Amino acid sequence: MNLKYQMVAEALRAGIRDGVYQKTLPTEQALCAQFRVSRQTVRQALSLLESERLIDRRQGSGSHIREHREQAANRRLSIAVVTTYISDYIFPSILREIEAVCSENNSVPLLFATQNQFANERKILDTLLGLEQLDGVLVEGTKTGLPNPNLRLYQQLIEKGVPLVFMHGNYDQLQDTLSVLDDNAAGCRMLVEYLYRKGHRKIAGIFKHDDIQGLQRFAGYLDAFQELGLPPDDNSILWYSTDQKDRFLKDGFAEVRINEILSGCSAVVCYNDEIASRLAAHLTKRGLSIPNDVAVVSFDNSQYSEMSSPRITSLSHGPYNVGRSAAELLFRHMRGESCASEHIPWYLVEKESS
Repeated sequence: MNLKYQMVAEALRAGIRDGVYQKTLPTEQALCAQFRVSRQTVRQALSLLESERLIDRRQGSGSHIREHREQAANRRLSIAVVTTYISDYIFPSILREIEAVCSENNSVPLLFATQNQFANERKILDTLLGLEQLDGVLVEGTKTGLPNPNLRLYQQLIEKGVPLVFMHGNYDQLQDTLSVLDDNAAGCRMLVEYLYRKGHRKIAGIFKHDDIQGLQRFAGYLDAFQELGLPPDDNSILWYSTDQKDRFLKDGFAEVRINEILSGCSAVVCYNDEIASRLAAHLTKRGLSIPNDVAVVSFDNSQYSEMSSPRITSLSHGPYNVGRSAAELLFRHMRGESCASEHIPWYLVEKESS
């Protein structure tokens, strides 16, 4: 008499042969319920099918039917790219690199932007779940510093066997997903330590609180203060959210308590170059000299840091680009290669603002 796992394996073989399973097999949990067996039995059956080269098993992405994958190699793959914005700030360069990698891998990117709003993200994920052909997803999550009401939809994509790679932020609740993240805590420690070596002892900070990048940068800021023996001061920290950013950019900090934040401070670490350039313009308008009165440093080494007067000392990824790294990781994941999440290091680019 066949062992249970052999019976499960034979049923799955028949389902693959008859077209019951088109792209992926059901999840291990679903197979346990379907055949009324233990997870160990299901895993033995899947290992047998894998040894027979009928399926590929990848952690976090399920069991892919090899016949489908080999057929897919001869057609153009469909890759969804979901970012918070498309034309703003650093996104054009990220998208250019993603498009280049997609072209190298015979793929067509489908671009979506959430505007960093949960409602828009939900509509996009619903659209992706309804697509007949979707081979992979690159995604920058919405407001990753906050609880996300759309995690169930991400989980449905995972259960369908669609490979996902997150950029800039991720969600701990989605286990075994891959991500490419900035090493934000280390970056902010680098900035604070750089200012300390320049002689600054009271250093203000401006951080975004509704995405994980801002929280990680603040954590690095606090770590540096502790390591350097500097007392952090709540009154020297300015927090803002996605919805408040437009007010900063519109009024140039005129309506926020920036004077209180910078009181007694000789330097400030900004969340990104966009904020730093607007702050520098505001301080110059007030008659302050940068860096003689206040040094300004930031993240991204973008066009904002170059166009600001003076040019802003900022962190760069050097030869790395999150878009290219994330896209290359996604295609390795889709090919069934062994993959791990990545942290992209920062490099200091010193300019006139410090």
